[in-house]
Amino acid sequence: MQTRQLSPLARTIAHSATDIWNDSCAVDELEYAIAFGAVGATANPTIVVDNWKKDPAHWSDRTRVLALEQPDWTEVDLAWAIVEEMSVRGAKLLEPAFDVHRGRQGRLSIQTDPTSFRSAERMLNQALRFDALAPNVIVKFPATPAGIAGMEEATARGVSINATVSFTVAQAVAAAEAVDRGLRRREEHGLPIDHMGPVVTLMIGRLEDWLRVLTERDGIVAHPSALPWSGIAVFKRAYRIFQERGYRARLLAAAIRHHLHWSELIGGDIVITLPSVWQKRFNASDVDARPRIDDAVERATVDELLRHFPDFERAYEPDGLRVDEFDSFGPSVRTLRAFIASYHELLHLVSDALLPNPDLKMT
Repeated sequence: MQTRQLSPLARTIAHSATDIWNDSCAVDELEYAIAFGAVGATANPTIVVDNWKKDPAHWSDRTRVLALEQPDWTEVDLAWAIVEEMSVRGAKLLEPAFDVHRGRQGRLSIQTDPTSFRSAERMLNQALRFDALAPNVIVKFPATPAGIAGMEEATARGVSINATVSFTVAQAVAAAEAVDRGLRRREEHGLPIDHMGPVVTLMIGRLEDWLRVLTERDGIVAHPSALPWSGIAVFKRAYRIFQERGYRARLLAAAIRHHLHWSELIGGDIVITLPSVWQKRFNASDVDARPRIDDAVERATVDELLRHFPDFERAYEPDGLRVDEFDSFGPSVRTLRAFIASYHELLHLVSDALLPNPDLKMT
């Protein structure tokens, strides 16, 4: 075994059911992640914009080439062509893991248009297109009311889904039940499900971010040691429910903010998606990578969060939110706004590539 495989992340992968994904589809970052055992990756509007900005000359040139090849395409068509091209490049790197593990690993997530979060039909149509791009694509639907409906229908059509914009036990359960309904529909029609690999994301760091916003906005005085455990407590409660009820989707932890978001979840039959910077930090760390998924968050910490934050209670309790409240929950609104803003920024990058500013001197 090579020395680098003895890093904490490598031990996580080698000695537990926990999988690590790369929170980017950038080729250089994904190659590094795969070298240390990562078996998946993801793309969203923010990630695509970040990738473009790392190599603006390349992606501007590709946009212009595509525009010449497809003169009738709008900036929207060109933007999604770039998203698909970035995603397919990443998916290709993951195909070996996909083939070896028969679809359980080796997935590349592509996110549906964030502006379609209210339309199950629009998301479904885009998901079917994404699913045809590569055998190991998995499609992100937001855990909004329309997104939950779209997840079931997409699953029934054979699309592996990744529930995103999800922060609460209630959202995770609703997504898992939608997936199970879709899988049962396929089974009833004698359709295969063996190679499907649905996951349900909980953006644990974004929930913590929201509680910090509330702390400042509402002048809340809670013990500072409690906040880092908020997303972990929600994730562990959802994990217990998934195990008890036998849901067929796996939970995925995202939006990493500190090492607890990795170290406290080790050992679960789950996925943890890590930005490249965190993968490198964790690989170089001396954190003891031992199973902790079954270690309960201290009751005093949970009580502190419940006492001060009604929105933590809404996230933590399985019936804390109704489905029709999913897209009005604070973290959902903030995340949808961020994804939509990044999508609009991508459209601007496409426009700038087609119509560079004549007032600026070219170098």
